[in-house]
Amino acid sequence: MKIPEMFQQKKPVFSMEIFPPKKKANIDSIYETVEKLKVCDPDFISVTYGAGGSMTDNYTCEIASNIKKRFGIETLAHLTCINSSREDVKEMIGRFQAADIKNVLTLRGDIVPDQDIKKDFHHANELAIEVQRKCNDDLEILGACYPEGHYESKSLDEDIQNLKYKIGAGVKVLISQLFFDNQLFYEFVGKARMMGINVPVSAGIMPIINSRQIERTVALSGASLPHDFTKMIGLYENKPEELFEAGIQYASDQIRDLIKSGVDGIHLYIMNNPKVALRVYDNIKDLL
Repeated sequence: MKIPEMFQQKKPVFSMEIFPPKKKANIDSIYETVEKLKVCDPDFISVTYGAGGSMTDNYTCEIASNIKKRFGIETLAHLTCINSSREDVKEMIGRFQAADIKNVLTLRGDIVPDQDIKKDFHHANELAIEVQRKCNDDLEILGACYPEGHYESKSLDEDIQNLKYKIGAGVKVLISQLFFDNQLFYEFVGKARMMGINVPVSAGIMPIINSRQIERTVALSGASLPHDFTKMIGLYENKPEELFEAGIQYASDQIRDLIKSGVDGIHLYIMNNPKVALRVYDNIKDLL
């Protein structure tokens, strides 16, 4: 099923993100994870691209295809462009089409130190245009958005203006970067609507369950930390079991508030941890 149709049929759409293992030998662990996620009845599962955006040892297509075949769950395959040539992208689109993958998340990708950047694509909207040109309407295109603005943008207004280029390039659904302050998400969506962006926006939520996640997650996402969140970390950062429980509850409370406020979708970043997904699902399933 094409994901934009899901957003036309229900609210909220509930989805999760997983990432491929670094080694082919460990690939079965992903399917063991998905087996445990079935009880959560996700509308789709997104599968991230290879580390650093490389096509080498990239199992995104294989995993996304197998999840559909084995479990009957729709998938969203990630595709990045900063380290890909036009021929690389053409090859991946061909793989997706051959594997009956219907949905692709077009991303620029992270700039990795000491890794060459190819010159064919510079931004995600350029990749979306290329996918639209090559896919013959076989693929629905989704994109990312940043509730607090992309770290390279001068302002949130500028970032939303750039986001409009993605919509013009064929993006039909947006999935947000993680955030910890719902008010910032509401303000972002309100401003995006005022500036003419009317596609569904799914809220990206990541439960913080251990102290190792905190510094790395904030550094990568640029998400600001509200008082309630920092208070939670201060109380439990040296108490692993308590922090796990508090992190699950914080994310669950975020999601419940978002759903009650009419959010289009919830996209749960679970870091391949089915226990996290199941605990959060148990706390929100009455609203799904």
